[in-house]
Order: sequence, then C-alpha cells, then structure tokens
Amino acid sequence: MDKIFTIIIVFSAVFFIYNKVKTWRSDESLIKRLYQTKAGLSLGFLLTAFAANLLVMPRGKVDIIIGIIFIIFGIANVVFNFRAYKHYANQFDEN
Repeated sequence: MDKIFTIIIVFSAVFFIYNKVKTWRSDESLIKRLYQTKAGLSLGFLLTAFAANLLVMPRGKVDIIIGIIFIIFGIANVVFNFRAYKHYANQFDEN
C-alpha cells in the first residue's frame, strides 16, 4: 500500500512542476490560469497522498496530527482548484 502512495506522490510532484513551468512560459492570461489551477490540483493530490501515506502506518502521535492537517489542506486544495478549473475551462470554451 505504501508503494501506491509513493507512486502517486512522485507523479503529482512531476505534474506540479510541469504545470508550473507551463504557467511561467505561457503569455495569455486565461491559459496561464488554467495551468495554475492544474498545478494546484497536482499539489492537492500530493498533499493528500502524503497524508494518506502517513496515516496508513503511523509511527506516533505526530504522524497522525500532521497527516490529518495535510489531508484537510490537500482536499481543500483539490476542491477549490477543481472549481476554479471548471470556471476557467468554461471561459476558454466560449472564446
């Protein structure tokens, strides 16, 4: 089970870096916003997977506390960035 979370952590970190680079290289503001929200989604998945990895086999109370905090921030990040992505994707389709 730990290997699955490790794979998710690595892939989401790679997607985060990829989308951040695409954000810096794009000139149009709407496309830049789309890449920023994709990067935020990747960061949310990274935090959530890291927290789940901590909570699967905790070593102590600190792991449980940090895992709960990271899972809250990760899920909030995924939800808010998904809403923003839908908003900007609808604007992109209209143009």
